[in-house]
Amino acid sequence: MRSDDPGIAEAATVARTLLGGWVDAIDRLQGAGRNSRIYRVSRGGESFAVKHYPPRREDPRDRLRTECEALALMRRHGIAVVPRPLASDTERNYALLSWVEGDAVDKAEEPDIDAAADFLARLHQLGDCADAQQQPLGSEACLSGVEIVAQLGRRLARLADVAETDPALAELLDRIADWLLRTVLPEVTADYRRLGMSLARPLPTHLRSLCPSDFGFHNALRGTAGLTFVDFEYFGWDDPVKLTCDFLLHPGMRLPGPLKRRFAAAALRIYGTDPTFALRLRLLYPLFVIRWCLILLNEFLPERWSYRVHAGNGYADWRKAKERQLGLANDLLASVRSNGGGFPYGD
Repeated sequence: MRSDDPGIAEAATVARTLLGGWVDAIDRLQGAGRNSRIYRVSRGGESFAVKHYPPRREDPRDRLRTECEALALMRRHGIAVVPRPLASDTERNYALLSWVEGDAVDKAEEPDIDAAADFLARLHQLGDCADAQQQPLGSEACLSGVEIVAQLGRRLARLADVAETDPALAELLDRIADWLLRTVLPEVTADYRRLGMSLARPLPTHLRSLCPSDFGFHNALRGTAGLTFVDFEYFGWDDPVKLTCDFLLHPGMRLPGPLKRRFAAAALRIYGTDPTFALRLRLLYPLFVIRWCLILLNEFLPERWSYRVHAGNGYADWRKAKERQLGLANDLLASVRSNGGGFPYGD
């Protein structure tokens, strides 16, 4: 334990309080989170995870409560492929969780896709449970086409504020907005109208699903017993179309086309009791592409960069981080536009 590190010193103090006694050792994990700090605490041959969530000064979301209640819900219903919540310190924004022994999933294979799909299917089956119905909406839930467009507008406006002094960012935002307003939104609106659907109508409650959000193999560990899924700070009710698109588009995973098609097929089996699911997946996909282009640019926002700094994990050079994210957003936009914006993982 490094006594000169105030973060570790505070985490050790919290760990002793939550465990009700001593700790033998505490180490901060590097590369374990983009927003929160993760510490491994050892005591008497047993390990625990202590998670320190980012401050809520600029983000009102209660990540600690959301994650702990989500984990408790899943464990109550026999979903054991997630950590156990053990205790929390709401004053200092820490949670004590069971330790998950495993390695990062560097290369996913078909059984991993099947494990992810099985996990989502079990979550979806909780829909009628009384305690599941008490869960909140997921973070930035997208329950209608209008809400997706509204979120895109807010993200574009916030990024435009910082783009005033960044010509490269401004040029990319112009191209994104042009494609959204001239092509994607008119086409989606026309298709919805032609099919007798409404972009303004929220998805009915019985068609929503409990969604981990930020779900994928970047938030999974491979152990001897298989995959364990972690990080449920954004958990809640949402449209499974958003979950499916997020999984397919998340830059934290480099999945080949066949595995993405396998996941898309599994999503259709899980959520296909909704007769509009396949249609909405195809029609809304380009809107979620644009959403991910803008999410990739979060590093340009000072308040988001402060979360990266809080988490540590090598986030030190803001200029290089912005250059990297700008390149990723450009690549995503170009690759999807070259395909005409269509959904590429169906039959």
